Amino acid sequence: MSSEKISRREFVNTSATMAFGLATVPISSENLFNKKSLPMIKIAKVDSNFEREPLSRPFGFKGGSITNVWHTMAYLESDSGISKIGLGTQGVLWSDSSVASRHSENGGNALMYAMSERALQMIKGISFNNPIDLLDQLLPEVLAYGQKITGTPQLRKTFALNSMVGVDNALWLLYAAENGITNFDDMVPMAYRPGLSARHDKVASIPALGYGTAIEEIKDLADEGYFILKIKIGAPGTQKEMLEKDKAFLNNIHKTIGKYETIHSSDGKIPYYFDANGRYEKKETFMRFLDYAEKIGALDQIAVLEEPFDEKNESSVNDITARGPFVAADESAHTDIEALTRIQQGYNCIAVKAIAKTLSMTMKIAQVAYENNVPCFCADLTVNPILVEWNKCVAARLPAFPNMNFGLQETNGWQNYRNWETMMSYNPSRDASWTKTKNGVYPTGKDFFEQSGGIFRPSEHYVAMFKQGKS
Repeated sequence: MSSEKISRREFVNTSATMAFGLATVPISSENLFNKKSLPMIKIAKVDSNFEREPLSRPFGFKGGSITNVWHTMAYLESDSGISKIGLGTQGVLWSDSSVASRHSENGGNALMYAMSERALQMIKGISFNNPIDLLDQLLPEVLAYGQKITGTPQLRKTFALNSMVGVDNALWLLYAAENGITNFDDMVPMAYRPGLSARHDKVASIPALGYGTAIEEIKDLADEGYFILKIKIGAPGTQKEMLEKDKAFLNNIHKTIGKYETIHSSDGKIPYYFDANGRYEKKETFMRFLDYAEKIGALDQIAVLEEPFDEKNESSVNDITARGPFVAADESAHTDIEALTRIQQGYNCIAVKAIAKTLSMTMKIAQVAYENNVPCFCADLTVNPILVEWNKCVAARLPAFPNMNFGLQETNGWQNYRNWETMMSYNPSRDASWTKTKNGVYPTGKDFFEQSGGIFRPSEHYVAMFKQGKS
């Protein structure tokens, strides 16, 4: 990693400065957004709400599982009378498993929701001119508040970012409305457009499978045309027990769908995407998993290995990528700064999550990856149908994944929610072609880009949740 690359990244970061020789150049909103002046937007009113959506079955990962998901809403109204609602999906187990392990499932969700409310109260009555600067200001205090109420001094930044997704989305919608912006491309600041400059006519739809998923279900998905499957490994138990369970799971999968063919990969085989969620404590243990994959002839089909190790593991992963797979950072790449650290460790792929770490931070992460020639794809957080489209707006604009000519996006809500069809009815663009998977892909053609996946359209369901008591 050259110092030149690092300096460029620091230059793009709005909260940093860049050293050009002896000169230090501060970054201003005017440079970032490429406008002579940005109008100040005053936030006059805020509100919040949430719904608990049950899963059809426990979803297992990271050594634990979840049974329901809290869907949050952040309401913002400016002094000009414009109001917007941003949506968020809480992922307590995903964003910080230590919090999940010390609290009940609903207790952990309540703590994250309290952080969302804290962020809203912080911005009530203030004026801002762009969401990125405001997020930079909010993050340290929201994180500190979260550390206090969760009793976790080392609370992960991703936990705080996850709590602010709805707030950040509402800020972007308000910013767009106040500035007459009606298109996602026009909303992206100039500094971050290179990392979101592609225009794919399709995006791969990637289902997710928790460890222990019945092999019949995996086969059914492959039979339906899904050609990339995200498979959770890192089974519960000791490291020895985990490894043996993961090897057995891989063997069963490879025997069942290893010979399936697809037109979407360079070798015509179905690529595997394994997510360990940081469960492997030592590289030696993970290497034994790869050795086994090679032994059964599955190694060449492993396209992505996500988060094999905990973020505290600072060892290089170059010896893993040398064996073929891309090694992706996900929750450990909290911000653009940590993403750069991961790249320096040899991680050669980043899973970005506009629906889990805020759109503002995702723009930064996608840009640092772009500048360092590291491919990205969009991962899910079992989000609702509207947030699927927010994520898709990013996935369709990321540079094409290597050996493919389109973007990649995990979407697993349709697999896991008991009331997915009801939730789908809340999406005002539910009948649009881009919302439906066909032969393993979402079509993202002209209409998708012109309408920005429908993310600017208000949802009657969520608007109704804030009508009572509003004057």
